[in-house]
Amino acid sequence: MAITSANQLELLQTAEAVAREKMIDPGLVVEAMEESLARAAKSRYGAEMDIRVSIDRKTGKATFTRVRTVVEDEELENYQAEMSVEQAKQYLEAPAVGDTYVEEIPPVELGRIAAQSAKQVILQKVREAERDRQYEEFKDRAGTIINGLVKREEYGNVIVDVGRGEAILRRNEKIGRESYRPNDRIRVYIKDVRRETRGPQIFLSRTAPEFMAELFKMEVPEIYDGIIDIKAVARDPGSRAKIAVISYDNSIDPVGACVGMRGSRVQAVVNELQGEKIDIIPWNEDQPTFLVNALQPAEVTKVVLDEEAGKIEVVVPEEQLSLAIGRRGQNVRLASQLTGLDIDIMTEAEESARRQKEFEVRTKLFVDALDIDEFFAQLLVSEGFTNLEEVAYVEIDELLVIDGVDEGTAGELQARARDYLEAAAKAALEAARALGAEDSLIEFEGLSAQMVEALAKDDVKTLEDFATCADWELAGGWTTVDGQRSKDDGVLEPFGITLEEAQDMIMTARVMLGWVDPEELLGTTEEEDASEDAAETEADA
Repeated sequence: MAITSANQLELLQTAEAVAREKMIDPGLVVEAMEESLARAAKSRYGAEMDIRVSIDRKTGKATFTRVRTVVEDEELENYQAEMSVEQAKQYLEAPAVGDTYVEEIPPVELGRIAAQSAKQVILQKVREAERDRQYEEFKDRAGTIINGLVKREEYGNVIVDVGRGEAILRRNEKIGRESYRPNDRIRVYIKDVRRETRGPQIFLSRTAPEFMAELFKMEVPEIYDGIIDIKAVARDPGSRAKIAVISYDNSIDPVGACVGMRGSRVQAVVNELQGEKIDIIPWNEDQPTFLVNALQPAEVTKVVLDEEAGKIEVVVPEEQLSLAIGRRGQNVRLASQLTGLDIDIMTEAEESARRQKEFEVRTKLFVDALDIDEFFAQLLVSEGFTNLEEVAYVEIDELLVIDGVDEGTAGELQARARDYLEAAAKAALEAARALGAEDSLIEFEGLSAQMVEALAKDDVKTLEDFATCADWELAGGWTTVDGQRSKDDGVLEPFGITLEEAQDMIMTARVMLGWVDPEELLGTTEEEDASEDAAETEADA
C-alpha cells in the first residue's frame, strides 16, 4: 500500500471514524498513524535512523523526514541519526551542538507485514487513549453511586457495564448471596478507581458503609442539602446496620426525617439493600450518651468510659443482656464500630461482683503494706484511694477528712507508705540489675525502678534497646483486623503509661543517643502545629 493522493484523505476519514467510535480525540489517532508509518519507514530505511512522519490535518498528505542531530565528536555513536560539527558544515552554515538537519525522504511502500505492524501500533495507541479517557472520566467519580448493567459473572465476580467502560463487583462486595443475570440493572458504589497496566480498574461495592450513606443522601433531601449530616455508619451487610445522624436545624428531627412519612424513605434504602434492617440513631458529642443510643433497643443502667484505652464498660439489667449483645454479638459489634470504642457489656450483678473484688484487693494491699487493720484499710478505699503512691504523696488535708485520722496518724500513714515504696523500688532495682539492665536505662528520666525491671524482663536492657521500641509495645494498644479488635499488651501498660507519654520517652531517648536532631524534631512539631492551626481556622471559616 503506497501513500498516494488517492488515499490521503482516507487516512483522515479513518481517524475520524475511529475517534468517534472510541470517543477519543481524532488528533490522538492521527498521531498513532504517524508513529506507525514512521516505524514502517524505519524497517525500510534502517532501524537506527531517526525518521519522523507528519500528516497534514487538512489534506491528509504524509511527509516523511529524516532527522540528524549535531553532537560532539567524542559522543558520536549513531552515524545514521547523528553527525559531528565538521560533518554538519556540509548542510548547515554555522552548526552547533544540538542543531538538527532535517531532509525529506521518499514515502515508503507498505507491504503486508509492514501494514499489519502499522495497524497494531494504531490499535495500541487507540487502546491507551481509550484507557486514559476512561480513567479521567471515572477517577473523580469514586465515592459516588452509579447505575450499571450486568454483563457477565466470572468466578463469583460480577462484570458491570458502566457506560464507557467495565467495572468489577467482587464476590466479597456483594450483599449476602446476591446473584445476577446478564442485562440485570444494578446500583453500586464506586469504591476505588486505579490506573493499572492493563487499563483503569473500577472497583464497585454494595457492602461498603458509604454505599448506605449515599443511598440515604439520595432519599433524604435534608441530607443532600447539608441540614442533616451522617456522622457514622456500621453495617453487617444484608442483615443489620446502624447509622448515626445529627441535625443542624433544631426544628428538624434527624431520625424522623430519615425514616420519612410512614417509613417511606428508610424503606426505599432497605429494599435496595435486600431487606437489611436499619437502626437510625441520633448522634451525640458525649460518647457515653451516644453509646446508650447506639445500643438501642437495649436499656443501659450505667456507662463507665476509659478514654485513654478507648474502652467503655456498659452495665445493663440481667433481662436486657441478650438484647444488648444481639444475635451472635451483632448489636454490640455494630455499636462498637459506630462509636469506635471497645465495649465491655456486663450485668448489674457482674458489675457489683467486680467492684467488690476490686475493693477487697485494694483493702488487702493497704493492710499488708501499711500494717493497719482491715476496717481502716476499707475507709481508705471508700475515700477513693487506689494505690500506695496516692497515700504517700497526697496533700495531708485529704487524709484528715477520714473519720478518726488526725495529723499524727496521717503523717504515720504517709511515712509507712513511703518506706514501703522505697523498699519495693530498691528490690526492683536489684532485680533489674540482676537481669542485665544497664545504668543508661536505669538513670533515664521517667522510668521507675519497677518499670526498668519490667523492661529488663522483656529483654529491653539498654537505652538503645528502649529507643528502638514502638510506642504500642510500651503502652499497649488495639489492632483491628477484618473489623475485629484485638488487644496488644504493653510492657509498661500496668504502670499507666499512655501512648503519648511512650512516644515522648522514646523520642527523648533517640535524641539523647544522637539518632534524631532535636532542631529537626522541633521544626516538624512547629509544622504540625501550623498545619493544625490552619485546619482549625479553615473549619471556623
